[in-house]
Amino acid sequence: MPLQAVEPKRLYRQIADQIAGLIAKGEFPNGSRLPAERELASKLGVSRASLREAIISLEIAGLVEVRVGTGIFVKARTGSGSDAHDAGPGPFELLNARKLIEGEIAALAAKRATAPDIDGLRACVERMEANVGDFAVREEADRDFHLRIAKATGNGSLELVVEGMWEQRAELWGRMQQHFHTRELAQATVRDHSAIVKAIAAHDADGARAAMHRHIARVVREFQRGLDDAARAKQLVSSGDARRARRF
Repeated sequence: MPLQAVEPKRLYRQIADQIAGLIAKGEFPNGSRLPAERELASKLGVSRASLREAIISLEIAGLVEVRVGTGIFVKARTGSGSDAHDAGPGPFELLNARKLIEGEIAALAAKRATAPDIDGLRACVERMEANVGDFAVREEADRDFHLRIAKATGNGSLELVVEGMWEQRAELWGRMQQHFHTRELAQATVRDHSAIVKAIAAHDADGARAAMHRHIARVVREFQRGLDDAARAKQLVSSGDARRARRF
């Protein structure tokens, strides 16, 4: 199979574009199943996490269909690129950037936050907790929470930075959310946010930074666990163990 190695530093879109190009050339015919994830990642020379982001991007573009427990199937052969609507970074890349930047923003907010700032953050947490089953309301409260932390620093540029990162949560991120976010994970986010507010209210800069780091690191772990569980389910179904696959 004429796959070319992709440098690890390159984004998921380069991986998606290469697979889409092979689909367009007929290397993977309509209706065919793509090679196993482990094989594809090995031949491309990329991590399985980056490959999974690329596959989700191709699914959004309508080039492949991900059938849980069965595999990834080609749906179309149009154009040489992935034609995905999400031009931003992949979810893991964005989360790593947020961990680095928002950790420092939380630390600065802990030093400068006023009583009204803290009240506003608590209101966001209460809104998320009251609407844990409503994705749209919860997401809006989540956005408001992170923007309020940035606003509490008193630095307008940092507000714009956080707003920009939130806007990078493009369709690829949304698809990840659909696949892996559950009520339990939403409740864990409420607890994470409560810990961040507690540290900011105590004007504990180190504690606020650490709480933000723990929050975003947990989201990374949960997304990765969701991807790993989906991959294990596919392997079990392929091996004929459908009963165990239903556990994932």
